[in-house]
Amino acid sequence: MMATQFTLFFITLLAFTTLARLALARRHLAHIAAHRAAVPDVFSEKIQLGDHQKAADYTSAKTRLSMLSLQFDAVLLLAFTIGGGIEWVATRCTDWFNSPLTQGVATLVVVLMLSSLLEVPFSLYRTFRIEARFGFNNMTLKLYLLDTLKSLLIGAVFGLPLLFGVIWLMAGMGQYWWLYVWGVWVTFNLLILFIYPTFIAPLFNKFSPLEDESMKTRIEALLSHCGFTSSGLFVMDGSKRSAHGNAYFSGFGKTKRIVFFDTLLQRLNIDEIEAVLAHELGHFTNHHVMKRIAMSFVMSLGFLWLLSQLMQTTWFFHGLGINIEHPSTGITLTLFFMVMPTFTFFLSPILSAYSRKHEFEADAYAARKTSTTDLVNALVKLYQDNASTLTPDPLYSKFYDSHPPAAIRIAHLQSL
Repeated sequence: MMATQFTLFFITLLAFTTLARLALARRHLAHIAAHRAAVPDVFSEKIQLGDHQKAADYTSAKTRLSMLSLQFDAVLLLAFTIGGGIEWVATRCTDWFNSPLTQGVATLVVVLMLSSLLEVPFSLYRTFRIEARFGFNNMTLKLYLLDTLKSLLIGAVFGLPLLFGVIWLMAGMGQYWWLYVWGVWVTFNLLILFIYPTFIAPLFNKFSPLEDESMKTRIEALLSHCGFTSSGLFVMDGSKRSAHGNAYFSGFGKTKRIVFFDTLLQRLNIDEIEAVLAHELGHFTNHHVMKRIAMSFVMSLGFLWLLSQLMQTTWFFHGLGINIEHPSTGITLTLFFMVMPTFTFFLSPILSAYSRKHEFEADAYAARKTSTTDLVNALVKLYQDNASTLTPDPLYSKFYDSHPPAAIRIAHLQSL
Protein backbone atom coordinates (compact mmCIF):
# COMPACT_ATOMS: atom_id res chain seq x y z
CA MET A 1 0.00 0.00 0.00
CA MET A 2 1.33 3.44 -0.95
CA ALA A 3 1.58 6.16 1.70
CA THR A 4 -0.83 8.48 -0.15
CA GLN A 5 -3.40 5.72 -0.46
CA PHE A 6 -3.14 4.92 3.23
CA THR A 7 -3.52 8.62 4.10
CA LEU A 8 -6.74 8.82 2.10
CA PHE A 9 -7.95 5.55 3.62
CA PHE A 10 -7.28 6.77 7.15
CA ILE A 11 -8.97 10.14 6.60
CA THR A 12 -11.97 8.43 5.01
CA LEU A 13 -12.27 5.90 7.82
CA LEU A 14 -11.92 8.58 10.50
CA ALA A 15 -14.61 10.69 8.81
CA PHE A 16 -16.88 7.66 8.45
CA THR A 17 -16.51 6.51 12.07
CA THR A 18 -16.95 10.07 13.36
CA LEU A 19 -20.11 10.56 11.31
CA ALA A 20 -21.37 7.13 12.41
CA ARG A 21 -20.88 8.04 16.07
CA LEU A 22 -22.60 11.38 15.58
CA ALA A 23 -25.49 9.66 13.81
CA LEU A 24 -25.84 7.19 16.67
CA ALA A 25 -25.85 10.05 19.18
CA ARG A 26 -28.54 11.91 17.20
CA ARG A 27 -30.67 8.74 17.10
CA HIS A 28 -30.20 8.42 20.85
CA LEU A 29 -31.29 12.03 21.46
CA ALA A 30 -34.31 11.68 19.20
CA HIS A 31 -35.42 8.41 20.80
CA ILE A 32 -35.12 9.83 24.31
CA ALA A 33 -37.04 12.98 23.33
CA ALA A 34 -39.80 10.91 21.70
CA HIS A 35 -40.35 8.95 24.93
CA ARG A 36 -39.80 11.78 27.40
CA ALA A 37 -43.48 12.56 27.92
CA ALA A 38 -44.43 9.23 29.52
CA VAL A 39 -42.84 6.69 31.85
CA PRO A 40 -42.56 3.24 30.22
CA ASP A 41 -45.36 0.95 31.40
CA VAL A 42 -43.04 -1.48 33.19
CA PHE A 43 -41.84 1.39 35.42
CA SER A 44 -45.03 3.43 35.67
CA GLU A 45 -45.86 2.33 39.23
CA LYS A 46 -42.35 2.89 40.62
CA ILE A 47 -40.87 5.92 38.86
CA GLN A 48 -42.48 9.34 38.74
CA LEU A 49 -42.73 11.30 35.50
CA GLY A 50 -40.48 14.03 36.92
CA ASP A 51 -37.70 11.53 37.64
CA HIS A 52 -38.09 10.00 34.18
CA GLN A 53 -37.81 13.40 32.53
CA LYS A 54 -34.80 14.30 34.69
CA ALA A 55 -33.06 11.12 33.46
CA ALA A 56 -33.95 11.99 29.86
CA ASP A 57 -32.57 15.52 30.20
CA TYR A 58 -29.44 14.36 32.03
CA THR A 59 -28.65 11.72 29.42
CA SER A 60 -29.33 14.18 26.60
CA ALA A 61 -26.98 16.77 28.13
CA LYS A 62 -24.17 14.20 28.45
CA THR A 63 -24.77 12.98 24.90
CA ARG A 64 -24.59 16.49 23.43
CA LEU A 65 -21.31 17.12 25.22
CA SER A 66 -19.96 13.79 23.95
CA MET A 67 -20.82 14.86 20.40
CA LEU A 68 -18.71 18.00 20.79
CA SER A 69 -15.91 15.99 22.36
CA LEU A 70 -16.07 13.46 19.53
CA GLN A 71 -15.59 16.12 16.86
CA PHE A 72 -12.78 17.73 18.83
CA ASP A 73 -11.04 14.35 19.22
CA ALA A 74 -11.20 13.75 15.46
CA VAL A 75 -9.60 17.13 14.72
CA LEU A 76 -6.99 16.54 17.42
CA LEU A 77 -6.11 13.13 15.98
CA LEU A 78 -5.66 14.62 12.53
CA ALA A 79 -3.46 17.36 13.98
CA PHE A 80 -1.22 14.84 15.74
CA THR A 81 -0.97 12.51 12.73
CA ILE A 82 -1.50 14.00 9.25
CA GLY A 83 -0.83 17.46 10.64
CA GLY A 84 2.62 16.44 11.90
CA GLY A 85 2.03 16.92 15.63
CA ILE A 86 3.67 13.67 16.72
CA GLU A 87 6.64 14.28 14.45
CA TRP A 88 7.03 17.81 15.86
CA VAL A 89 6.98 16.51 19.45
CA ALA A 90 9.46 13.75 18.55
CA THR A 91 11.83 16.31 16.99
CA ARG A 92 11.69 18.48 20.12
CA CYS A 93 12.36 15.45 22.34
CA THR A 94 15.36 14.55 20.18
CA ASP A 95 16.74 18.03 20.81
CA TRP A 96 16.11 17.76 24.57
CA PHE A 97 17.50 14.27 25.26
CA ASN A 98 20.52 12.34 24.07
CA SER A 99 19.34 8.81 24.82
CA PRO A 100 17.05 7.23 22.15
CA LEU A 101 15.25 5.40 24.95
CA THR A 102 14.51 8.62 26.82
CA GLN A 103 13.53 10.34 23.57
CA GLY A 104 10.95 7.63 22.87
CA VAL A 105 9.44 7.74 26.35
CA ALA A 106 9.38 11.55 26.31
CA THR A 107 7.59 11.58 22.95
CA LEU A 108 4.82 9.33 24.18
CA VAL A 109 4.46 11.14 27.52
CA VAL A 110 4.36 14.63 25.95
CA VAL A 111 1.72 13.59 23.40
CA LEU A 112 -0.41 12.01 26.13
CA MET A 113 -0.02 15.06 28.36
CA LEU A 114 -0.96 17.45 25.57
CA SER A 115 -4.01 15.36 24.66
CA SER A 116 -5.14 15.17 28.29
CA LEU A 117 -4.62 18.89 28.81
CA LEU A 118 -6.71 19.75 25.76
CA GLU A 119 -9.50 17.47 27.05
CA VAL A 120 -9.67 19.25 30.43
CA PRO A 121 -12.39 21.77 29.41
CA PHE A 122 -14.75 18.90 28.56
CA SER A 123 -14.04 17.21 31.88
CA LEU A 124 -14.60 20.45 33.81
CA TYR A 125 -17.86 21.17 32.01
CA ARG A 126 -19.10 17.63 32.58
CA THR A 127 -18.30 17.74 36.30
CA PHE A 128 -19.11 21.31 37.29
CA ARG A 129 -21.94 22.09 34.89
CA ILE A 130 -23.80 18.96 33.86
CA GLU A 131 -23.29 16.88 37.02
CA ALA A 132 -23.90 19.95 39.20
CA ARG A 133 -27.02 21.02 37.30
CA PHE A 134 -28.66 17.65 37.90
CA GLY A 135 -27.63 17.48 41.55
CA PHE A 136 -24.90 14.83 41.33
CA ASN A 137 -21.65 16.72 41.75
CA ASN A 138 -20.19 17.04 45.24
CA MET A 139 -16.64 17.65 44.07
CA THR A 140 -14.89 20.95 44.67
CA LEU A 141 -12.36 22.44 42.28
CA LYS A 142 -9.67 21.84 44.91
CA LEU A 143 -10.56 18.13 45.09
CA TYR A 144 -10.66 17.92 41.28
CA LEU A 145 -7.15 19.37 41.03
CA LEU A 146 -5.92 17.14 43.85
CA ASP A 147 -7.30 14.04 42.10
CA THR A 148 -5.60 15.13 38.89
CA LEU A 149 -2.27 15.58 40.65
CA LYS A 150 -2.55 12.19 42.35
CA SER A 151 -3.37 10.53 39.03
CA LEU A 152 -0.33 12.12 37.42
CA LEU A 153 1.94 10.97 40.24
CA ILE A 154 0.56 7.42 40.14
CA GLY A 155 0.97 7.41 36.36
CA ALA A 156 4.58 8.51 36.74
CA VAL A 157 5.38 5.94 39.45
CA PHE A 158 3.87 2.99 37.61
CA GLY A 159 3.68 4.13 34.00
CA LEU A 160 7.16 5.48 33.38
CA PRO A 161 9.01 2.28 34.35
CA LEU A 162 6.56 0.34 32.18
CA LEU A 163 7.17 2.64 29.20
CA PHE A 164 10.94 2.48 29.59
CA GLY A 165 10.73 -1.32 29.75
CA VAL A 166 8.42 -1.65 26.75
CA ILE A 167 10.41 0.69 24.50
CA TRP A 168 13.67 -0.96 25.53
CA LEU A 169 12.25 -4.40 24.67
CA MET A 170 10.91 -3.15 21.33
CA ALA A 171 14.37 -1.89 20.38
CA GLY A 172 16.47 -4.71 21.75
CA MET A 173 14.63 -8.04 21.50
CA GLY A 174 14.61 -8.60 17.76
CA GLN A 175 11.65 -9.67 15.66
CA TYR A 176 9.88 -11.37 18.58
CA TRP A 177 9.93 -8.30 20.83
CA TRP A 178 6.12 -8.32 20.87
CA LEU A 179 6.09 -11.57 22.89
CA TYR A 180 8.38 -10.08 25.52
CA VAL A 181 6.35 -6.88 25.69
CA TRP A 182 3.16 -8.90 26.00
CA GLY A 183 4.62 -10.81 28.95
CA VAL A 184 5.54 -7.54 30.66
CA TRP A 185 2.08 -6.09 29.93
CA VAL A 186 0.30 -9.12 31.41
CA THR A 187 2.49 -9.04 34.51
CA PHE A 188 1.93 -5.32 34.96
CA ASN A 189 -1.86 -5.62 34.73
CA LEU A 190 -1.98 -8.49 37.21
CA LEU A 191 0.19 -6.46 39.58
CA ILE A 192 -2.17 -3.48 39.36
CA LEU A 193 -5.17 -5.74 40.01
CA PHE A 194 -3.43 -7.07 43.08
CA ILE A 195 -2.34 -3.75 44.61
CA TYR A 196 -5.20 -1.46 43.53
CA PRO A 197 -7.60 -2.12 46.43
CA THR A 198 -5.08 -1.67 49.22
CA PHE A 199 -2.56 0.83 47.81
CA ILE A 200 -4.09 2.91 45.02
CA ALA A 201 -7.83 3.25 45.73
CA PRO A 202 -7.27 4.55 49.32
CA LEU A 203 -5.33 7.48 47.86
CA PHE A 204 -8.61 8.79 46.45
CA ASN A 205 -11.29 7.56 48.85
CA LYS A 206 -11.72 6.55 52.45
CA PHE A 207 -12.66 2.89 52.97
CA SER A 208 -14.24 2.06 56.33
CA PRO A 209 -15.20 -1.43 57.55
CA LEU A 210 -18.93 -2.09 57.38
CA GLU A 211 -20.23 -1.44 60.90
CA ASP A 212 -23.87 -2.52 60.66
CA GLU A 213 -23.66 -5.91 62.41
CA SER A 214 -26.99 -7.28 61.18
CA MET A 215 -26.16 -6.34 57.61
CA LYS A 216 -22.63 -7.69 58.00
CA THR A 217 -23.96 -11.01 59.31
CA ARG A 218 -26.34 -11.45 56.39
CA ILE A 219 -23.73 -10.48 53.83
CA GLU A 220 -21.13 -12.82 55.29
CA ALA A 221 -23.69 -15.64 55.20
CA LEU A 222 -24.35 -14.92 51.52
CA LEU A 223 -20.61 -14.84 50.78
CA SER A 224 -20.13 -18.16 52.52
CA HIS A 225 -23.07 -19.68 50.67
CA CYS A 226 -21.56 -18.50 47.35
CA GLY A 227 -18.05 -19.69 48.23
CA PHE A 228 -16.56 -16.20 48.06
CA THR A 229 -13.76 -15.15 50.40
CA SER A 230 -12.63 -11.56 50.70
CA SER A 231 -10.33 -9.41 52.79
CA GLY A 232 -13.30 -7.50 54.19
CA LEU A 233 -16.52 -5.55 53.67
CA PHE A 234 -15.94 -1.83 53.17
CA VAL A 235 -17.94 1.36 52.77
CA MET A 236 -16.47 3.97 50.42
CA ASP A 237 -17.13 7.68 50.82
CA GLY A 238 -18.38 8.05 47.27
CA SER A 239 -20.58 10.96 48.34
CA LYS A 240 -17.41 13.06 48.63
CA ARG A 241 -17.41 13.38 44.84
CA SER A 242 -20.82 12.33 43.56
CA ALA A 243 -24.36 11.45 44.56
CA HIS A 244 -24.29 8.40 42.30
CA GLY A 245 -24.44 5.02 44.05
CA ASN A 246 -22.77 1.72 43.27
CA ALA A 247 -21.23 -1.44 44.69
CA TYR A 248 -18.37 -3.57 43.41
CA PHE A 249 -15.70 -6.04 44.36
CA SER A 250 -12.10 -5.51 43.36
CA GLY A 251 -8.72 -7.04 43.80
CA PHE A 252 -7.09 -10.29 42.98
CA GLY A 253 -6.43 -13.37 45.08
CA LYS A 254 -6.31 -12.58 48.79
CA THR A 255 -6.78 -8.85 48.21
CA LYS A 256 -10.40 -9.22 47.01
CA ARG A 257 -12.74 -6.89 48.84
CA ILE A 258 -16.42 -5.97 48.72
CA VAL A 259 -17.04 -2.22 48.47
CA PHE A 260 -20.32 -0.36 48.93
CA PHE A 261 -20.73 3.33 48.14
CA ASP A 262 -22.12 5.15 51.16
CA THR A 263 -24.80 6.60 48.86
CA LEU A 264 -25.96 3.08 48.02
CA LEU A 265 -26.35 2.07 51.67
CA GLN A 266 -28.39 5.19 52.34
CA ARG A 267 -30.87 4.38 49.59
CA LEU A 268 -31.36 0.59 49.58
CA ASN A 269 -32.70 -1.65 52.33
CA ILE A 270 -30.86 -4.76 53.48
CA ASP A 271 -32.78 -7.14 51.18
CA GLU A 272 -32.01 -4.97 48.15
CA ILE A 273 -28.35 -4.60 49.12
CA GLU A 274 -28.10 -8.37 49.44
CA ALA A 275 -29.61 -8.78 45.97
CA VAL A 276 -27.18 -6.28 44.44
CA LEU A 277 -24.27 -8.06 46.10
CA ALA A 278 -25.55 -11.40 44.80
CA HIS A 279 -25.42 -9.93 41.30
CA GLU A 280 -21.78 -8.94 41.81
CA LEU A 281 -21.05 -12.40 43.18
CA GLY A 282 -22.64 -13.79 40.03
CA HIS A 283 -19.82 -12.17 38.06
CA PHE A 284 -17.31 -13.86 40.36
CA THR A 285 -18.96 -17.29 40.26
CA ASN A 286 -19.27 -17.24 36.48
CA HIS A 287 -15.62 -16.13 36.16
CA HIS A 288 -16.64 -13.03 34.20
CA VAL A 289 -13.75 -10.94 35.47
CA MET A 290 -11.20 -13.59 34.57
CA LYS A 291 -12.81 -14.07 31.16
CA ARG A 292 -12.62 -10.37 30.41
CA ILE A 293 -9.03 -10.18 31.59
CA ALA A 294 -8.13 -13.18 29.43
CA MET A 295 -9.89 -11.63 26.42
CA SER A 296 -8.04 -8.34 26.91
CA PHE A 297 -4.74 -10.21 27.09
CA VAL A 298 -5.49 -12.12 23.87
CA MET A 299 -6.49 -8.91 22.10
CA SER A 300 -3.38 -7.11 23.33
CA LEU A 301 -1.23 -9.96 21.99
CA GLY A 302 -2.88 -9.58 18.60
CA PHE A 303 -2.41 -5.81 18.59
CA LEU A 304 1.26 -6.11 19.52
CA TRP A 305 1.84 -8.62 16.73
CA LEU A 306 0.09 -6.27 14.30
CA LEU A 307 2.31 -3.41 15.47
CA SER A 308 5.40 -5.56 14.89
CA GLN A 309 4.32 -5.99 11.26
CA LEU A 310 3.38 -2.35 10.66
CA MET A 311 6.63 -0.97 12.04
CA GLN A 312 8.49 -2.75 9.25
CA THR A 313 6.64 -0.74 6.60
CA THR A 314 7.14 2.83 5.43
CA TRP A 315 3.59 3.53 4.23
CA PHE A 316 2.23 3.23 7.79
CA PHE A 317 4.47 6.05 9.03
CA HIS A 318 4.46 8.28 5.94
CA GLY A 319 0.73 7.83 5.52
CA LEU A 320 0.14 9.10 9.06
CA GLY A 321 2.38 12.14 8.91
CA ILE A 322 5.70 10.69 10.15
CA ASN A 323 8.40 11.48 7.60
CA ILE A 324 11.43 10.85 9.82
CA GLU A 325 13.79 8.43 8.05
CA HIS A 326 14.02 5.98 10.95
CA PRO A 327 11.08 6.47 13.36
CA SER A 328 11.90 5.52 16.93
CA THR A 329 10.02 2.85 18.82
CA GLY A 330 8.53 5.62 20.95
CA ILE A 331 7.04 7.28 17.85
CA THR A 332 5.79 3.92 16.63
CA LEU A 333 4.04 3.13 19.89
CA THR A 334 2.51 6.61 20.14
CA LEU A 335 1.22 6.56 16.59
CA PHE A 336 -0.23 3.06 16.78
CA PHE A 337 -2.23 3.55 19.96
CA MET A 338 -3.56 6.93 18.85
CA VAL A 339 -5.00 5.65 15.57
CA MET A 340 -6.08 2.17 16.69
CA PRO A 341 -9.50 3.25 18.12
CA THR A 342 -10.46 4.47 14.65
CA PHE A 343 -9.90 1.00 13.22
CA THR A 344 -11.56 -0.90 16.07
CA PHE A 345 -14.76 1.14 16.52
CA PHE A 346 -16.94 -1.42 14.79
CA LEU A 347 -15.89 -4.06 17.29
CA SER A 348 -17.90 -2.11 19.88
CA PRO A 349 -21.22 -3.96 19.37
CA ILE A 350 -19.47 -7.33 19.81
CA LEU A 351 -17.73 -6.29 23.01
CA SER A 352 -20.90 -4.65 24.35
CA ALA A 353 -22.97 -7.76 23.58
CA TYR A 354 -20.41 -9.90 25.41
CA SER A 355 -20.64 -7.62 28.45
CA ARG A 356 -24.46 -7.61 28.41
CA LYS A 357 -24.44 -11.41 28.26
CA HIS A 358 -22.43 -11.42 31.48
CA GLU A 359 -24.91 -9.03 33.10
CA PHE A 360 -27.82 -11.33 32.24
CA GLU A 361 -25.92 -14.29 33.71
CA ALA A 362 -25.12 -12.35 36.91
CA ASP A 363 -28.78 -11.35 37.22
CA ALA A 364 -29.83 -14.98 36.83
CA TYR A 365 -27.37 -16.00 39.53
CA ALA A 366 -28.70 -13.31 41.88
CA ALA A 367 -32.26 -14.49 41.20
CA ARG A 368 -31.29 -17.99 42.34
CA LYS A 369 -29.55 -16.82 45.51
CA THR A 370 -31.86 -14.00 46.62
CA SER A 371 -35.24 -12.49 45.79
CA THR A 372 -35.83 -11.42 42.20
CA THR A 373 -38.26 -8.81 43.45
CA ASP A 374 -35.59 -7.30 45.70
CA LEU A 375 -33.12 -7.08 42.80
CA VAL A 376 -35.75 -5.45 40.58
CA ASN A 377 -36.57 -2.93 43.31
CA ALA A 378 -32.88 -2.20 43.84
CA LEU A 379 -32.28 -1.68 40.12
CA VAL A 380 -35.27 0.64 39.81
CA LYS A 381 -33.97 2.74 42.70
CA LEU A 382 -30.51 2.84 41.12
CA TYR A 383 -31.95 3.87 37.74
CA GLN A 384 -33.89 6.59 39.52
CA ASP A 385 -31.07 7.82 41.75
CA ASN A 386 -28.45 7.79 38.99
CA ALA A 387 -30.85 9.35 36.44
CA SER A 388 -30.24 6.50 34.00
CA THR A 389 -32.47 6.81 30.97
CA LEU A 390 -35.17 4.16 30.71
CA THR A 391 -35.52 4.65 26.95
CA PRO A 392 -32.14 4.48 25.18
CA ASP A 393 -32.08 4.13 21.42
CA PRO A 394 -31.73 0.38 20.71
CA LEU A 395 -28.98 0.76 18.09
CA TYR A 396 -27.04 3.25 20.22
CA SER A 397 -27.33 0.85 23.14
CA LYS A 398 -25.90 -2.01 21.09
CA PHE A 399 -22.76 0.02 20.45
CA TYR A 400 -22.19 1.65 23.80
CA ASP A 401 -24.06 0.00 26.67
CA SER A 402 -22.22 -2.59 28.73
CA HIS A 403 -25.49 -3.28 30.61
CA PRO A 404 -28.84 -4.26 29.08
CA PRO A 405 -31.37 -1.45 28.65
CA ALA A 406 -33.53 -1.02 31.76
CA ALA A 407 -36.80 -2.36 30.34
CA ILE A 408 -35.15 -5.43 28.80
CA ARG A 409 -33.23 -6.17 31.98
CA ILE A 410 -36.29 -5.91 34.21
CA ALA A 411 -38.34 -8.07 31.83
CA HIS A 412 -35.59 -10.69 31.85
CA LEU A 413 -35.53 -10.72 35.66
CA GLN A 414 -39.29 -11.00 35.90
CA SER A 415 -39.20 -13.94 33.49
CA LEU A 416 -36.93 -15.77 35.96
